[in-house]
Amino acid sequence: MEIGFSLGSNLYNRKRLLMQAKNLLLTAPRTHFVDQSPIYETTPVDVKPEYQDMAYLNSIVIVDSELPLESWLSYIGKIETNLGRDRDETDRNAPRPIDIDLIYAGDQIIDSGGLEVPHPRWAQRRFVVQPLCDVRPDMILPEADKPVSAILQSLPPDEGLSIYDERW
Repeated sequence: MEIGFSLGSNLYNRKRLLMQAKNLLLTAPRTHFVDQSPIYETTPVDVKPEYQDMAYLNSIVIVDSELPLESWLSYIGKIETNLGRDRDETDRNAPRPIDIDLIYAGDQIIDSGGLEVPHPRWAQRRFVVQPLCDVRPDMILPEADKPVSAILQSLPPDEGLSIYDERW
């Protein structure tokens, strides 16, 4: 099954952390690399004023995997912990060395045990939609009524997003 992950980082060596996260995703059993978007530098969304200048790097990585989706939740958590993420339950959008979100998994729709697929806010976030459009512009995710490219066009203009690295 094809699975799309959103990767983000706004602490330390952001590009290296994205690369490490991608490589660790690919070490999952029965998982193979399919595609990736360019890396974008993006303005933080919904953060405290003191974090507003801490730009993120964001990208989409697509894999083909036979690993059960429930296993991905703990696998992602382990990767984030190994790369230095310390979840702050009091500040959900605090700066972080790595953030990995499962955006879609084939045509699956899941909402149980902390796993929501497709990601509930993917279509509202240009930092997810733009890189996803780079690799899957014609894809219509479950519960969406139009392709990723049309969703991108429907989002308000955003000057806070620029290509950081085409090939990584």
